[in-house]
Amino acid sequence: MNIGTRRRTQACQGMLELQTLQEMIDDGRVETVLTVFPDLYGRLLGKRVTGKFFLDNVLGEGIHACDYLLACDMEMDPVPGYAFTSWASGYGDIRLVPDLSTLRVASWLEKTAIVLCDVYEEEREALVEIAPRTILRRQVEQAAAMGYTVMGGSELEFYVFRDSYEDAARKHYIGLEPIGRYIEDYHILQGTKEEFLIGLIRHHLERSGIPVEFSKGEWGPGQQEINLRYADFLETADRHTLFKHAVKEIAWQNNVAVTFMSKWDERYAGSSMHLHASVWDGSGTTPLFPGDEAFGPLQVSPVFRWFLGGWMAHMREITAFYAPYPTSYKRYVAGSFAPTKVVWSYDNRTAGFRVVGHGSSLRIECRVPGADANPYLAFAATLAAGLDGIRNQIEPPPMFEGDAYSARELPQVPRSLMEAVRLLEQSSWARETFGDAVIEHYLHFFRTEQRKFDEVVTSWERARYFERA
Repeated sequence: MNIGTRRRTQACQGMLELQTLQEMIDDGRVETVLTVFPDLYGRLLGKRVTGKFFLDNVLGEGIHACDYLLACDMEMDPVPGYAFTSWASGYGDIRLVPDLSTLRVASWLEKTAIVLCDVYEEEREALVEIAPRTILRRQVEQAAAMGYTVMGGSELEFYVFRDSYEDAARKHYIGLEPIGRYIEDYHILQGTKEEFLIGLIRHHLERSGIPVEFSKGEWGPGQQEINLRYADFLETADRHTLFKHAVKEIAWQNNVAVTFMSKWDERYAGSSMHLHASVWDGSGTTPLFPGDEAFGPLQVSPVFRWFLGGWMAHMREITAFYAPYPTSYKRYVAGSFAPTKVVWSYDNRTAGFRVVGHGSSLRIECRVPGADANPYLAFAATLAAGLDGIRNQIEPPPMFEGDAYSARELPQVPRSLMEAVRLLEQSSWARETFGDAVIEHYLHFFRTEQRKFDEVVTSWERARYFERA
């Protein structure tokens, strides 16, 4: 992934100024403005607003939505036990206030624009602190106060299936047919067979203000990776979320399905969200990772060492933000290109932290996050850990060389969601950094996902125990 200095203020194809939106609404090129926000899962929720109503009403006050949207599960069931809202409080409203820097064409939809919103309290001009985009905003503000812009990228993998979403549901998600028959890592021939979808995705992302670097076949049959251009952390999380949403809708339009599950089948490689990070000056023009100090094969600055040191020191505490579901932990298998150890190395894909590049392209790639992670939470946790490393000058351990899978003495990536939850719950640093209210909210979210899983008898259990138990 090529590093760059693209900032969210820089224009790119598909981004809209308010005046341009007004003109497009007036002449009929835009009829609908998707006015949306990311929920706890990273899904986009919101309303389809007519163009004129958006201009006349939404710009001033935002739009209203029920606050249960930040306290429900994937099935939209209100979940008891959240302090934020409940039946006892009557499930009131929140306000979705458009961030006009995110306004863009949604080119895969007819006559549609889309804008991401920040979530505000109904009666006060105050951000809702437990909202994922707010959590990342707060860490970006911390970085700015320290004189830094942190740039990032996410390499997102997913599987494509011949089945449509409706077909997959009718099959109860058993016996699904990936669009490829063999491991297609970098294969151009198999990529050509999938280009009817992947090429269309690249095309629409580029036209919708989400610049693409490239796509490639990945290590599973039917698995693809699309890399987006590097940007500051908030812009990258926004692009990542819009990308996932667009991919699903474009797949549906073409009667196929995709999944961003981090492990959809135990037989195949998992899907990752390799997270890249580097620290720049406050203007985002000068990279601060390169330096004069010899560090393994690199020439680095203290900022590089301390950011890496903090990130690694807090890795196990923040893993739940990288792997939010019970299934997420089935990805961490030795020899699968998913990491199992909290260790850093240079250009070594067995390590949890892979340092790559030289000079202005020097960056840290964390291979722990899965494709199912909420990018706002993953980037917020990354930024908080790295900034703590800079503040407290936390040194990383020595560089590891060799096969990290086979090294038994190294710290282990948590093996289950409940282990990750315990580590987060016990972290005084996480509570001081994010606040008790945020941590308790997400602990309840993660525990709910585990509880829902534990309550279900799976097809594997029936196949194993039905006759022979």
